[in-house]
Amino acid sequence: MKRLLQRWLAPRPSFDASQRQRLVDWLALPVADRTAPFSGSRFVVVDVETTGLNLMTDSLISIGAVAVVNGKIALGDSYSVVLQQRVSSAKANILLHGISGSEQRDGVDPAEAMLSFLEYLGKDPLVAFHVTFDETMIRRAVRQYLGMPFKHPWLDLAYVMPALHPSLMRSHRVLDDWTGHFSIHNDDRHNAVADAYVTAQLLLVAMHLCSAKTVPSFDGLRDLERMFRHATGKV
Repeated sequence: MKRLLQRWLAPRPSFDASQRQRLVDWLALPVADRTAPFSGSRFVVVDVETTGLNLMTDSLISIGAVAVVNGKIALGDSYSVVLQQRVSSAKANILLHGISGSEQRDGVDPAEAMLSFLEYLGKDPLVAFHVTFDETMIRRAVRQYLGMPFKHPWLDLAYVMPALHPSLMRSHRVLDDWTGHFSIHNDDRHNAVADAYVTAQLLLVAMHLCSAKTVPSFDGLRDLERMFRHATGKV
């Protein structure tokens, strides 16, 4: 383990000794208890904005996150950052997420942005809607800017919700379908924090339904997701 840490935390461009120590401190944090009840847990709901939809070639522009603490959304426990881009994204992309070219070029140094995101996250589990995209973009950025792998527990509401509402499985596929069904409004779509906030509201719905099914924990929700994936061949 010591050798792995030395390799991951070797001196990197724009990554100073203080930042390396902060990363060491984050790595040393205890892992959250994912079997704890919702009333004693913290989940971090996350959404990202990027230069495009290609998981291999596009880049992370911003991260927005909202925490759900003890079964309630904690508006004071949120996170938002724009990563500095050497060249701003295309105009069509800017029109989608609303992060201007100057905001992108004046953003936070990417290493600092990813490090501060990890510090905000701690070792609490992550939640998103269609996890693959968010997870891949964050994992790539952590490796690129912090020089280490990012393996973290995620929950995908895109599979949890149809597991709880199988009759809506075919008609409800995207986030807007589910938020519309539960009258959750989003006046700033494609803003990372706003999207994280409405996803957090959807998580509360799932938590309420799961409490009635006696699976009131993160691992209980993960079990529902796995069962749905297995049943539908989406493993």
